[in-house]
Amino acid sequence: MSDGAPEPVAALRRIAFLLERTRAQTYRVKAFRSAAATVLTLDPEELRARDAAGTLRELSGIGSATESVISESLAGRMPDYLSRLESEAGGPLAEGGEELRAALRGDLHSHSDWSDGGSPIEEIAFTAVEAGHDYLALTDHSPRLTVANGLTAERLTEQLGIVEAINDHLGDEFHLLKGIEVDILDDGALDQSDEMLEMLDVVVASVHSKLRMDADAMTRRMVTAVRHPRSDILGHCTGRLITGGRGTRPPSTFDADAVLDACAEHDVAVEINSRPERSDPPDELVALALDKGCLFSIDSDAHAPGQLDFLDYGCARATALGVPHDRIVNTWPIGRLLEWSAG
Repeated sequence: MSDGAPEPVAALRRIAFLLERTRAQTYRVKAFRSAAATVLTLDPEELRARDAAGTLRELSGIGSATESVISESLAGRMPDYLSRLESEAGGPLAEGGEELRAALRGDLHSHSDWSDGGSPIEEIAFTAVEAGHDYLALTDHSPRLTVANGLTAERLTEQLGIVEAINDHLGDEFHLLKGIEVDILDDGALDQSDEMLEMLDVVVASVHSKLRMDADAMTRRMVTAVRHPRSDILGHCTGRLITGGRGTRPPSTFDADAVLDACAEHDVAVEINSRPERSDPPDELVALALDKGCLFSIDSDAHAPGQLDFLDYGCARATALGVPHDRIVNTWPIGRLLEWSAG
């Protein structure tokens, strides 16, 4: 194979990654991930023989586009599809924030296909390793969010065993952290037992329901959640949507002074959610959190491996808004991070 031409599985995975990065339609991404999974199970000689005989498309998950990628890779050429995507979508997603992006050691909000993510835990963990992360928190949803296939205590317990197995496999250079994005219930309670939350490394507490609740009630709800001893990060605090396929949604109303004072008092980080449709919290709330001495966490909220690169957006915003690096918990080394989250 010539220099610069990826192996078929690598080419297919890279295409899927770039498509996810640009929020392409799910069926397009799945076509390439499915083809990569099929090729991975084949003996290389069988793959070459099928390519020579023109029978690749007899295999499950191989279509015309993925067949071309495989054939070009086997011939030692950069696949045209991949070359085009690299030129269109391979660069930084946002201008500015490069120094902060390089300083981030990990990401504390991500989802797998155990809840509403699109890929297995292993795929998103391996992609985080390839991205140079020291750690990634797996934070699938909690039970009440049934629309997102939230994890019961039993399913979460099972997932934690898989996280441990992945960490055993990867060794000490990378840590897949045990986490959850736990729903903040109407009264401010967290949607998982304290016993389960104690087993986790990172707890992101977020509001997902009744986003138009009366401001006083929403304030009490959020402050109660922030005061919970196992809350580490307040996720996408206003719940707003500013663009994207789900339409737009105004921010929730609450007493920002009270909520951010609680975050500062209880050492709960305010999430700068990097999803472009969220870009949450708004600039004025980031500035207020800065004034109050809050910590921050810049997170991708990735629902697919390629979306781990959404950190570019959050880093560009945080840099423009003057957030100091040391106030961002995921610039910290793993030891300091875990000491903080356990506190």
